[in-house]
Amino acid sequence: MLSSRASRRRGVTYAVLVATSLVLLAVSNTGPVRELQRGVGFALTPIQTGLAGFTRNVTSVFSTIAEIDRLRQDNRLLEQRNQELEVENRGVENIKLQNEMLTHVVGVKSSLSFDTVVAEVISRQVTQYERVVSVNQGTDAGISTGDVVLAGGAAVVGRVVDAGPNYSRVLLITDTRSTVIGLIESSRATGDVQGQLGGALVMTKIPSTDEVALEDTVVTAGIDLGNGIRSPFPKGLLIGRVVDVQRDPNAVVQTAFVEPAAPPDKLEYVLVITDYEGGDPIVGPSGSPTPSPTGGTSESPSAAPTDPVIELPSPSIVPAP
Repeated sequence: MLSSRASRRRGVTYAVLVATSLVLLAVSNTGPVRELQRGVGFALTPIQTGLAGFTRNVTSVFSTIAEIDRLRQDNRLLEQRNQELEVENRGVENIKLQNEMLTHVVGVKSSLSFDTVVAEVISRQVTQYERVVSVNQGTDAGISTGDVVLAGGAAVVGRVVDAGPNYSRVLLITDTRSTVIGLIESSRATGDVQGQLGGALVMTKIPSTDEVALEDTVVTAGIDLGNGIRSPFPKGLLIGRVVDVQRDPNAVVQTAFVEPAAPPDKLEYVLVITDYEGGDPIVGPSGSPTPSPTGGTSESPSAAPTDPVIELPSPSIVPAP
């Protein structure tokens, strides 16, 4: 009974809806209904516009968030690539600088009449009290104790005090244990150039009658030390330039401070002269000269770090042959 009533209600409702639809279809094309439609559309236009704008804004926000995330990823990739390029650029610049320094040193070879060996500085002991560097060439390359070491521009670096098969130790002229007889090119005055604490050079025993000016160039004098001993350094090698002069009107000598032409803390490549014969004995630990592999005199390897390499002027100074 209940089921039949529900079926009748649904049938009636369906018939009413169909009839209503037919009536609406019949009157939808009449003038009043079209006016009503236009009025309703006009009234709802702001709402539709607002909803459309809101939809566009929401869509734009999500698009912007996605774009920001993409840009962040692109930025991370660009930063990573930029860092890689910076590392590559530093490597290229470093190689370029090394090649320039090596070329500068090798260029000295053609201006010298000596046999030379190019070596790379592999360690430094540059402190206030000791100035020694090690290079990657030794006796296998023909280097022996006492050999003169140069930098670019034929600037004096020092002398070899210890040589092994594949290394050599060089006592720098800025070491306090080193003395070189220097010559001021402008006045031809000579004096003892000695290393000082802190790596400076001081030129002493310059006759007060000789003119010494700032910026004067100081080179090795290459003079005979007497008793048949030639200078440890060939003549004319660059030592440095005068940066200060101290004069005492009551003294017979004056002093000049010299800036080294080859800064010891910047050495990377050097040139070792292997066939220059000359120099005073390098004193070993017993106080007497020790024979070198080439028949001259050299320092015992055990004494290399502590014994001086000096050039001592004799009372009578004559030009070296």
